[in-house]
Amino acid sequence: MLDKKIVFLGAGNMAEALIRGLVISGLVNKQNILATDIRQERLNYIKKKFGTRVSSDNKKAVRQGEIIVLAVKPQQMEGLLGEIGDAVTGEQLVISIAAGIPTKYIEKFFDQRVPVTRVMPNTPALVSEGASAITPGKYANKKHLEIAKKIFSAVGYVTVLPEKLLNPVTALSGSGPAYVFYLAEILNESAKKMNLPERIAQELVNQTILGAAKMLKVTGESAEILRQKVTSPGGTTETAIKYLESKEFKRIFIDAILKAKKRAQELTPK
Repeated sequence: MLDKKIVFLGAGNMAEALIRGLVISGLVNKQNILATDIRQERLNYIKKKFGTRVSSDNKKAVRQGEIIVLAVKPQQMEGLLGEIGDAVTGEQLVISIAAGIPTKYIEKFFDQRVPVTRVMPNTPALVSEGASAITPGKYANKKHLEIAKKIFSAVGYVTVLPEKLLNPVTALSGSGPAYVFYLAEILNESAKKMNLPERIAQELVNQTILGAAKMLKVTGESAEILRQKVTSPGGTTETAIKYLESKEFKRIFIDAILKAKKRAQELTPK
């Protein structure tokens, strides 16, 4: 058990996923979790669902925490840091999950040498199947890194990477679930064109994606090898893959991910 008081500044979907993981895993006592948000209805929801404490006062909340999780949108980060900067001490650990915001930018708002870690999680954390990359700031040591790893391990896989790689991670796994959901949308739309019953088609699509993901994780074989095993010469799968290749689907998809990375870099404050 992590016997620390954790404050979430921002109670959106990712904060909810982390709170859920911490409470369900038993890693943190729910009374040691405090969430803030500008939306009172959101705070009411979090309090009712998880039994945690809530507040609309960021500065007051910060003074009650040992670990401060910055869970607001990148565009809101400057305002939040300006509000809480003088309330944060070097005895606390600050964890940011905002895309594109470097640790050195966060550190400059504090009067003391505050340990900061930056994390890029993703939304499957909501079902304890998240993927998170963590990087330490200037004043974060091994102990701080281990605490951050423990928190995010409660909702899935965690890896430690240099900060220069977090924008690529944002484009890959941070945005990655949306790519998979988009593929599911396309599969469901194609099912309609083939007159498959909607409910059955949705189950087939969901189970197919789940099964394929599990094969990737369990077999240890590469995606390329697994794809080749499904693609029989002259068969239906080969026909579909060849058509995608003729339309340069791979190049378009890679370009899209690179654009996501570029956007993460644009979010970085100048």
